[in-house]
Amino acid sequence: MREIDLEPQQRADLLKFVHDDGKGFVATHAGSTAFFSWPEFGEMLGARFDEHPWDITEATVIVEDHDSPISKHLPASFAVTDEHYQLKDFSRDKLHVLARLDPKSVNLSAPLVHRKDGDFPVAWTKTYGKGRVFYSTLGHTRELWDTPWMQKMYFEALRWTMEQ
Repeated sequence: MREIDLEPQQRADLLKFVHDDGKGFVATHAGSTAFFSWPEFGEMLGARFDEHPWDITEATVIVEDHDSPISKHLPASFAVTDEHYQLKDFSRDKLHVLARLDPKSVNLSAPLVHRKDGDFPVAWTKTYGKGRVFYSTLGHTRELWDTPWMQKMYFEALRWTMEQ
C-alpha cells in the first residue's frame, strides 16, 4: 500500500492541512516508503526510504536530544531489535534529529548500504510551513509496539505535533 491512489485534491488538502493550517503529522516506520511518486510528501516528511540493508537485527540507538518531550524518557543509548532503515534525501539543516543509529552497531559493508557517512537518523521532528512533523523509522516488529518506551515516544510525538 505504498502508492495508494490519492486524487490531486486529496494530496493538496493534506499538504495544506500541515503546511498552511499548522496541523500535525506523525508517521511511523513504513511512512518513509510511501508515495515515492509524490515528491512533496517526501519534503513534508523530511526523508525517503533507501533500503533496510540489515533486515531485522539488534542495533544501538543513540539519543541526541534529551530535552525534547518525545525523547527525554529514553536512556542515552539502548539496543533495539527492529527492521532498521537507511534513509536518503534528508538534511540535518531541515530536521531536528532526536535519535540515530550508532553506526558501530550495524554492518556498514552490508549490501545495499549507500550512506558512507554513518548518519542513520531513527527519529526526528521538523516544521513544515506552519505545521509540525514527527517521523521515526522504528516500529516494524509487533513486539516493539508493546514496549512502554516506544508507546510513550509516539504518544509524546502526537502531543507535540498538536501543540500550537
